[in-house]
Amino acid sequence: MDLGFIESGMDVVWANDIYADAVQTYQHNIGSHIILKDIADIPSSEIPECDGLIGGFPCQGFSVANMNRNVNDSRNRLYREFVRVISDKKPVFFVAENVKGILSLGKGLVFQQIIKDFSDTGYSVKHHLFNAADYGVPQKRQRVIIFGVRQDVPVDWSYFPPPATHAQQPKANQSKWISISTALKGLPEPGLEDPLEIPNHTGTKYKLRNNGYLGHRFIDPDAPSPTITARGDERGGVVIIHHPSNNRRLTVREAALIQSFPTGFRFIGSNTSGYRQIGNAVPPGLAAVVAQSVKKCLLNRHP
Repeated sequence: MDLGFIESGMDVVWANDIYADAVQTYQHNIGSHIILKDIADIPSSEIPECDGLIGGFPCQGFSVANMNRNVNDSRNRLYREFVRVISDKKPVFFVAENVKGILSLGKGLVFQQIIKDFSDTGYSVKHHLFNAADYGVPQKRQRVIIFGVRQDVPVDWSYFPPPATHAQQPKANQSKWISISTALKGLPEPGLEDPLEIPNHTGTKYKLRNNGYLGHRFIDPDAPSPTITARGDERGGVVIIHHPSNNRRLTVREAALIQSFPTGFRFIGSNTSGYRQIGNAVPPGLAAVVAQSVKKCLLNRHP
């Protein structure tokens, strides 16, 4: 998400993550202002003053990919750390991202409580379920974006959510969804590229299957990719979908391109770690769209 906001002209002054490889990747590509530490152990006083707070609280307990999701999952409570920092820092706005499953957990009551907690800190709050494919990302990835503005700040909500720029059946002023094969067009087969020019273009040798389960499905080369997931951890278990040729699985670089990362963005760590970092990420292309929407809501509030 930081990368998309930076590409939209915003300055990111501080960041935090608990995953060491992700922090090293951030430092290598974005900046040294990221802290490797559990957010629960960081006092708000150590976080710089800011106009906005953006991020995604842990989503494993919310995801529909987690068949054991539960209202009482401890990971579902970490959004309160997000609320705590908002309450203490009082930024002009905040943007929080999460998986679609957050909407239905506890028959919707959990999400209602989350929105109430954000609102009770003094913010007007809106949310929208985005499909990244509708904004030029070559992936059918549905994510909830929660956007809040401090109640004393004028805002024109008509710019949120932004209108879709792409569609499966495009209308006027829309383009057709970008397919997975289009996104990967021109990328050489792994092993045939210059590794200095195309980093992380290596991947798993895990055998192909076509049994209909996640990671074992035939990929339609003429459609956007299914969601790039982050199931598993750095030791293994990450689910990697088929390449659109359906004769091997995606490399780390290919998964990153499907997430709309620039070709030169380098992921630090093993292939498994790279896959996990990519699956956990907000597509920068989608984040940039959200950032532009935020700017318009705040800057165009006096028609």
